[in-house]
Amino acid sequence: MRPRILYTIYRKELLEALRDRRTIFMMIGLPLLLYPLLMIGMSRLQEGQEAAQTARSSTVAVWGALPADIEAAIKSKGKVELVAWDGAPEKVRAALEMGQISPPPTPPMGLDADDTPPKQRKMPDQPWAKAGQKAILDRKTDAVLILWPGFPQQIAASQTAVASILFDSVRPESRKARDRISDVLRVYREDLLRRRVAQRSLPSGFAEVIEMQSTNVASEQRKSGMLVGMLLPYMLIIFSAMSGFYAAIDMTAGEKERGTMQTLLCAPVESLEIITGKFGAVWTIATIATVVNLLSLSMTFSRIKLMPGTQMHMPPSSYFIAFIMLIPISLMINAVFLAVGAFAKDFKDGQNFLTPILMSLLVPLVVTMTPGIELNGYLAFVPVVNIALLIKGVFLNEWAADMLFLVMLSSLCYASLALVFAANVFERNAVLLGGREGFASVFDFSRRPGQKPTPGVSLLIFALVLVIAFYGSISLLDYGLPVLLLVTQYGMFLLPCLLLIRLKGYDFRETLQLRAPSWRAVAGAVLVGVSAWAVAGGLLVRLLPPPDSLVKSLERLLMLDEKPVPLWEAWLLVAITPALCEETLFRGLILSGFRRLGKWPAILATAFLFGLAHASIYRLLPTLALGVLFGLAAWKTRSIVPAMICHALNNGLMATLARSKGLMAELGFAGAKFVPWPIIAVGSLVCAAGLWLILAGGRRQSDTTA
Repeated sequence: MRPRILYTIYRKELLEALRDRRTIFMMIGLPLLLYPLLMIGMSRLQEGQEAAQTARSSTVAVWGALPADIEAAIKSKGKVELVAWDGAPEKVRAALEMGQISPPPTPPMGLDADDTPPKQRKMPDQPWAKAGQKAILDRKTDAVLILWPGFPQQIAASQTAVASILFDSVRPESRKARDRISDVLRVYREDLLRRRVAQRSLPSGFAEVIEMQSTNVASEQRKSGMLVGMLLPYMLIIFSAMSGFYAAIDMTAGEKERGTMQTLLCAPVESLEIITGKFGAVWTIATIATVVNLLSLSMTFSRIKLMPGTQMHMPPSSYFIAFIMLIPISLMINAVFLAVGAFAKDFKDGQNFLTPILMSLLVPLVVTMTPGIELNGYLAFVPVVNIALLIKGVFLNEWAADMLFLVMLSSLCYASLALVFAANVFERNAVLLGGREGFASVFDFSRRPGQKPTPGVSLLIFALVLVIAFYGSISLLDYGLPVLLLVTQYGMFLLPCLLLIRLKGYDFRETLQLRAPSWRAVAGAVLVGVSAWAVAGGLLVRLLPPPDSLVKSLERLLMLDEKPVPLWEAWLLVAITPALCEETLFRGLILSGFRRLGKWPAILATAFLFGLAHASIYRLLPTLALGVLFGLAAWKTRSIVPAMICHALNNGLMATLARSKGLMAELGFAGAKFVPWPIIAVGSLVCAAGLWLILAGGRRQSDTTA
């Protein structure tokens, strides 16, 4: 080898690589930004979590007789709320009060059960222990302090009194409650010991004063779930993204480099067919990799112990649910990869484009691994974070159907946005042929009169409106329901819809179907509006009964926080406003976008999105059925007015019934969980008559306009 030639080639390649600003950023800028962001962000987040836990008061259930001086010592420290016998079943309470239960043997040396050997840290298989575990895991209390029978008398007689603390090691709030009670009892024990030594001789058991027992109610599966739930989402999402990373580059920038992209564009195929085929291939590769990784990790976790005494035994159903939840995030990530990769000129350029996207996944995934971070309403619509936290909740067996629905709904919205973005990129031949168009060209909202909405536009406006409305409604909770309803409906449903129609140059009359319906259609809409609730709510709610919490929240909505407002105001807020705003969006713009799919696909797709927009799995079927009726009315009459009438009467009648307890009693609703069958039968007949009039009015108008 010739050193001079070797140095010349080395210098040439190095200078060419360093001329690329993206290479400099990936080599120097990204590490300098990423690591401080991760470390400092994690540190700040951890400090914030600890500060929040310290500031939060602990709720401790006291089972037994607590001496006044110990109670005063606990309350003097603050941050602890004592609740007598909270969560204790009657049988357990009676047994403790009558002295029928003996305390379990105390582990040798130490107050903290986590410091004892694994075999001695198991929760006793006793009714009192199971009752305490249930109270803590149901979040009724943070910890349970059990003062065993004779506790005050043993203290007074200078004997050894026994106290047990039940806590959940997985939940930081429960550990904090355990620590607070333990600290007070330690100080009390030391002080009492000093007083005993100073006052009298030492009887049996005098030196121990209080025998402390700290029992961890977290089962082995729960401990395993915490560890698996923290590690698995991070590993699966990263591995899945890496699998689609190179496939997306190869199918976009790689094809440009090989010259096969031009050949594909010359073939008699449409851009949408190209993007669909490529996306399907990329997503298939990523899905196969996800399945393989999931199987490998599940088998690996079942063979290892991540902490002493903790075997990774998780049910297969948890891994299956985790895979289902990874589908929407995989759709989103790979669609973004494919769209961004299309802007790259060659394979190297594609790596430079997609690597920052891949690295950006680290920040939200690391956040989800922080102890104490749990899924809530604010995080349900945060992409990547919501899925990772939900998977963690599944492995901890702490998830609810409504929260699962919200997370999957938001993830599908983001996946839809990513797919629409990718489709727009592949509709631009200049980008696919290596032109110089930038990302801004994809977001072109210039007016093109004569255009009509597309299915992609329908998905785009639905996803945008849903995300905006979700976070907008959360920010308006403190202003009361009237303000929340008005701002959400007019500002977050109606305004974006009208703005998009204006920006894209769509015809308002055709897009929103602004036509006067026939009298038959109006009469039919009135009949459907006053009866549809009985059919949809009476039949479909029986298939998936809503929980009491949802029923109460709906009653609160219909009653407008039970404020004494006139009935006309309730109709304006709960009936007319949603009918105007929601129907303009769904039976107007969204239905017009789906119109090219055909009658029933368009009506069903719009109704499905309408059901999803109500953000509850328990309301999905009834609202979907109502959406089908409203959509059929709009389609057959070619007017949005009948749908608005149906919607307004349906909501208004619900609000009227909610405020008329006497009328509800006369109709047989008093004490009934479901709509009575006679009401369903009458409502079905009235609804059928209304549909017949709508169909007849629709045919008549079609003949007239033709």
